[in-house]
Amino acid sequence: MIDPLFDFTGKVALVTGGSRGLGLEMVRAFAARGADMIIVSRKLDACEAVAEEVRALGRRALAISAHVGKWDEIDAMLEAAYATFGRIDILVNNAGMSPRVASHEVSESLFDSVLNLNFKGPFRIASQVARRMAEGDGGVILNVSSSGALNPLPQVVAYSGAKAALNAMTVSFAHEYGPKVRVNALSAGPFLTEIAKAWPEAARAHADNALGRPGRPEEVVTTALYLASPASSFTTGAIVRVDGGHH
Repeated sequence: MIDPLFDFTGKVALVTGGSRGLGLEMVRAFAARGADMIIVSRKLDACEAVAEEVRALGRRALAISAHVGKWDEIDAMLEAAYATFGRIDILVNNAGMSPRVASHEVSESLFDSVLNLNFKGPFRIASQVARRMAEGDGGVILNVSSSGALNPLPQVVAYSGAKAALNAMTVSFAHEYGPKVRVNALSAGPFLTEIAKAWPEAARAHADNALGRPGRPEEVVTTALYLASPASSFTTGAIVRVDGGHH
């Protein structure tokens, strides 16, 4: 039986970067609680594998390949999503990347790629979905941000800047598209997703936060469920930290 606080039966949720990491955990959590899912990433086969998981739960699922840093691909992705489901009730802007490079060695193309994926693309997706939500029955947008926006680190300046812009966008959109659309950010700290396999062993075992460790991917789920559900109906324009008490 699904807890009525987190019952997404009949809802349609779109998650970018939904084929792995935190995005995959959120797809599984929403689908397990009744939502039909749209899974977006650059690798269609990975999206299809996740879509099969969702269908096995008795939900509808659509896998779409798109580079969410490119507006033409975003627009085509949204067209396909609305053509299939007719609406999006929950949008999770999760796709992102954070290559660590000495700032004086960052090329223009890398700088643009980081900004495109972490801010320019999410801006386009959220603005287009928010408009439709506001004109329809409303909805919820969740932007996955980073502790790097609040506590910027060296060698990831473009990423930290992009996520800071994403936080600002979250607050702006909450006012621009409210009251029918709620917009919040989930500010994630270090999580042991696939990217952590490249970290030094010490970084996988310890983190500079109150809990002294990185997060497990499944530990993002309850915050995502809360922010996406009617249980948080009075929460919008918020930056909710899920970072183990980063400082």
